[in-house]
Amino acid sequence: MNILISPNAFKGTMSARESGEIIQTFIRNKFSKVNTEVLPIADGGDGTCELLTEILKLERKSVWALDPFGRPIPCSYGWDKDAKKAYIDVSTASGIAKLGNEAKKPFVASSFGTGLLIGHAVDLGAEEIILGLGGSATVDLAIGMLAALGVVFLDERGRELTQFSPNYLSKIRHIQRSLRTPNNIRFSCLCDVRNTFFGDRGAIPVFGPQKGILPNQIETYEEECKTVIDRLFLKQKKTFEDRSGFGAAGGIALGLSAFFETEIKFGSEYFFETVNLEIKVKWADLIITGEGRYDSQSSEGKACYELLQLAHRNAKKITLITSGRERGVEQFDQVMTLPDLDFSQENYRENSKRNLLALLESEFSPES
Repeated sequence: MNILISPNAFKGTMSARESGEIIQTFIRNKFSKVNTEVLPIADGGDGTCELLTEILKLERKSVWALDPFGRPIPCSYGWDKDAKKAYIDVSTASGIAKLGNEAKKPFVASSFGTGLLIGHAVDLGAEEIILGLGGSATVDLAIGMLAALGVVFLDERGRELTQFSPNYLSKIRHIQRSLRTPNNIRFSCLCDVRNTFFGDRGAIPVFGPQKGILPNQIETYEEECKTVIDRLFLKQKKTFEDRSGFGAAGGIALGLSAFFETEIKFGSEYFFETVNLEIKVKWADLIITGEGRYDSQSSEGKACYELLQLAHRNAKKITLITSGRERGVEQFDQVMTLPDLDFSQENYRENSKRNLLALLESEFSPES
């Protein structure tokens, strides 16, 4: 029997690789005649490009950048010299996880640090940036990234605005493209949500509160963003049209599209194709996947849902490991439910691994 183990990350507790190796070790120890292969999956969420760098065996470049509040932070990204492609996660420098339990400061947080990583790749000769949008701490329309790439933002007196200063967006009055701004770079933005930037399901009302925007600030912040967007596209003599995916990561793909060739790619599809996942699915008799909590958003392009569709198209059985029993899990052939974690405990990460192993011991059988 062949079992493909393809979990997504269990957000905040286990990486996709960690959980996959726990499952594989358990099966090898208990069912010695079963063949297993681990191929972790991602969908544009936090760590997607890091996982692609690992699976594709890309060169890893280590660089110092700045976190969402402008503090130095060591970072890395994947580099494909032959294809002249860099694989960069926004979460590496500008991720909300970098802030830990700090107070969120949405009117200060900037994607400038990610722009520094992109600039480093451009200096190496990159012509395409694969940009994983998941896990960002910012709602800045990629203004920070653009500034790091040479676009100059000026206040009402024509003075260049200082990065990471409070209420940066509201102070922008003029925009200039400098000689430092690269001309031959294009972006492929990987995302796991289909939200537009504006509207009831837009970036600010849906994702803004996660990043510290209060309910009574949403309308004003949207208006400020609209003013900046108008200035960006007017500067480039382009017409703005809101698109599916522009709501991801605080409008990063939106802002980049004003100045650069930018394509939104839904991360699961891109990831599956890049790592040739369907070949592995055809090899398998059973597929095991999982994520922290499979819920109503999962069917909007998340990795586990897309793997479910791929399994069904190839008439393969698929098991889901997750917490909770949200609607949609009934589509899987088997669902194994993890207990909820107490995140106030210091050892919650170790508990998550013990819980996974205990669940496998009590419920998993290759023939179930």
